[in-house]
Formats: sequence, structure tokens, C-alpha cells
Amino acid sequence: MQTWSLVSICVLLGVVVRWGVSLNSYSGAGKPPIFGDYEAQRHWQEVTYNLPVHEWYLNTSDNDLNYWGLDYPPLTAYHSLICAYAAKFINPEWVELHKSRGYESPAHKLFMRTTVLLADLLIYIPAVVLYCLYLTEGTAKKQVSILLCFLLYPGLILIDYGHFQYNGVSLGLALWALLGLGLGWDALGSVAFCLALNYKQMELYHALPFFCYLLGKCIKVGLLGRGFFLLVRIAAAVLVTFALCWLPFLSDLGQIIQVVRRIFPVARGLFEDKVANTWCSLNILIKIRSILSSDSQIYLSTACTLLSVLPSSVRLLTKPTLWQFKLALVNSALAFFLFSYQVHEKSILLSAVPVCLLLNDLPFISLWFLLVYTFSMVPLFLKDGLLVPYVVTSLAFLLTSARLLSALERCSEAELRLGPFPKALRFYSVYFRMQPCVCVSKFYISVWVMAGLSMASVALAPPASLPDLFPVLVSVASFLHLLGFFIYFHIVQFSQLGRKSNRKNK
Repeated sequence: MQTWSLVSICVLLGVVVRWGVSLNSYSGAGKPPIFGDYEAQRHWQEVTYNLPVHEWYLNTSDNDLNYWGLDYPPLTAYHSLICAYAAKFINPEWVELHKSRGYESPAHKLFMRTTVLLADLLIYIPAVVLYCLYLTEGTAKKQVSILLCFLLYPGLILIDYGHFQYNGVSLGLALWALLGLGLGWDALGSVAFCLALNYKQMELYHALPFFCYLLGKCIKVGLLGRGFFLLVRIAAAVLVTFALCWLPFLSDLGQIIQVVRRIFPVARGLFEDKVANTWCSLNILIKIRSILSSDSQIYLSTACTLLSVLPSSVRLLTKPTLWQFKLALVNSALAFFLFSYQVHEKSILLSAVPVCLLLNDLPFISLWFLLVYTFSMVPLFLKDGLLVPYVVTSLAFLLTSARLLSALERCSEAELRLGPFPKALRFYSVYFRMQPCVCVSKFYISVWVMAGLSMASVALAPPASLPDLFPVLVSVASFLHLLGFFIYFHIVQFSQLGRKSNRKNK
């Protein structure tokens, strides 16, 4: 009973922080004619409510795809339709065809913010609570501490409640999928992940680890026995789930092709804005988008992504344990973010939430990574007027994690799970010296660099010849951090040291 009381308090604190951030501005507020992501979500409600299903993804006189046309899978559209019915009931002007374009009012803002919170309360937060209670080892106090830090993680809060999106739905469904697999309910976990993938296509970042874990488990059990029947159940669950999600479009192959084209738009280019990935950082020295054709950029990024994600996935296929699965989720999502085609800054969320799963196992690195991730979106936060929420939520997360998880004290070689690697490399590079004092010093230097660049972005005017100086510096600094984390998580995954609790599964 006491544990659930503490859980309730943690959830309440998470809700309060989310609602506090939601009181601020949002993407594109008062900025016609295109506005921002807030208007995109409202417009999708307008489209799904007023137009027949077969026109949702088509360019027509009533559905201008150049104005925030639907570009997410069907489950997002169905969610927009549910929200539209509620909006229509409260105030029909909010979803009136054509006339509601760019609609802004305090009442509508309250409604939209409430829909995000309800989605979190129904999907994301319950999944986080159950993960911390059932798949996190330690005392009840430790589990509650992990829960509070998980719920206070600033990146998702700032994007969904500040910038304005519904990332908590797809990420929550992915967490439900991990819960299902972790508890041995593989078919149900597969259904949950299919729902996540049919809500946001970016869940493809996690698809290969899910596939390799389930296939590896089937092989481990025995493909000529129980493993075969498990594989059949999983395949049937996947096919049925996809069929139900796409049911309104299955009668016309042309509609399916059009939806797929909308979901995977290649015309947007290799990357968007100043994203902290390989191509944006490399573009400073080599203008890749000018040198290579669009097709060549797609081939290059696809090859690099596959090469970078395969080692982690193969490792998981041969050792399908929950520990390996969580590390593979991080490595796969990071590989896609760093090397894939058409990446935007918010895509790092697909890496950040899996890292939250490691708060109990790798608190020091997880805290550091999550702070860097949030910092990588500083230009976006400044554009949306979210400077104060960014600073407050980041400080709250840092202090809470450092206090409750003793994160800054858990950075020895054993705590970092590096196995034999530092011993082999420490004589060759100062970078690989893993004494706790060195690790903490590097952490503080990193924090001061992030704080300095954040303040410079706000207080200093860039030279006229370099108008994007500070966004580029933020991007490059974040990229160097993320590349280091990518290498680190691979070392941990391939190390022979794992969580003691998982050794029985190996």
C-alpha cells in the first residue's frame, strides 16, 4: 500500500510538471500562414472529421497536402478523428472545414493540451509505472525513485507539452510492447509494437531489435518444436494487427501506395534544420546535398544505417535476453538517428526513452545522455519560446537523478559495465581512462559546455556572416556526445558483463 501511495505521488508530480510546461507557448503560435505543429494536429482533426477516409491522404480541393497534410500512419489519423469528435461536441468552430485554419484561442489551447495529458495518462504513464515496478530490480524505494526520474525526463515533456505533439502515444505503446516481451507475453507484446509502428513510422528505429529478440527467442526454444508455434503465433498477431489498422484502405491498392508515399516522403532531403546527426555535422565541411544526388544520398544513408545497426542486432539475435534487448533498442535508435535519411531533431526521442529504461542499470551514463539529448534541441526550444521550461525541467531532472539515483557516484568501471575494454585501451588514450574522478570531471565539463552554448544562443548575436553559428555549434557538440554514447553502448552490449539478474537467461 505504501509503495502505491508513493507511485501516486510520483505520477501526480509528473502530471503537474507536464501541465506547467503546457501553460507556455507552442510551435507556430500566432505565426501565419503555416503556423506550426500545434496547427498540424488541429488540422488533422479537421480533415479526419470532415472528409471520407479515402481522402485523408489525397490532395484535393478540400485537403491541401501542402498545408500540414497527414503524413503519419492510420492510427494517428484515427486518434485525430477521436479528438475531433470531442472538439466538435465542445465547439464546432474548432474543426470547421477550411474556416478553422489557424484557429487559436485559450479554450482550444486548453482542449489540445488536455488531449495530450489524457493520452499520457491512458498509455504512456501506466506503461512507465508497470515497467518500474515489474521489470526494475531493487527495493520499493529504488523502484519509485526510478519512476520519478523517468516521469521527469524533460525531453518528451518539452516536445509533447511545449512544442506540441503526441509522441507519448507511440512511445507508450512501444513500452507496453517491451513489457509484454519482458513478462513473457510475446504475442501481446508484438501487437503493442505493431500499434506503435502504425501510430508513428519512426518506430521503425526499434523494429529490428524487436524482430531479432523474438526470432532469437524462437530459435533458442527450438524452431522444430515450441519455437515454431511461438513464431506462428507472433506472425499471426502481427498480420492481424496490421490488417485491422489498414482495413479502410485495403480495398484499393492505389490508396495503400498513396498512404505509404505520405508516410515516407523522400523529397524533404537528407536532414532537417540543424539536427545533431552525422550528415548535418559533416555538411559543415562537405556539402553532401550539393555533391550527391537525392538517390545517392538515400543509398549512402541506408547503407550506413544498416552497417551501423547490424552488429547490435546480430548480438541480440544470438543472445535474446532483456538486458541485450534494451541495449539493442538504444543502439538501433541511435544508429538510425545518426546515419539515416530525413532525420529531424525530435527523432532522438526514439533513443532517449530506451535510455530511460537503463536508469537503474547505468544511471551515470543515462543521466548524461538524457541531458545531452535535451540540449540538442535548444534551437527548437528557443524558437518555440520554451527557454524557461527547458532550464527548469533540465535542472529538476539533473538534481533529482543525482540525489535519488546517486548517479554521479556510480561511475566506476564496474558500474559502467565496460568489462575488459578500458584495461585494454587505457594505455593508449586518456579518453578511455575510466576512474570515477575522471568520468565526473568529463561530465561537469560537458554540462558547462552545454550551459555556455545555451546561454550564448540566448544572449549573444551571431556574426552577420554566420547567422546559424549557435545552432550549428549546438548541433556539432551534441553530435560528438551522441557518437561517443553510440560507441559506449556498443561496448557495453558486447561486453561479457551483464546484469546479474539476466545471467540465468543467457
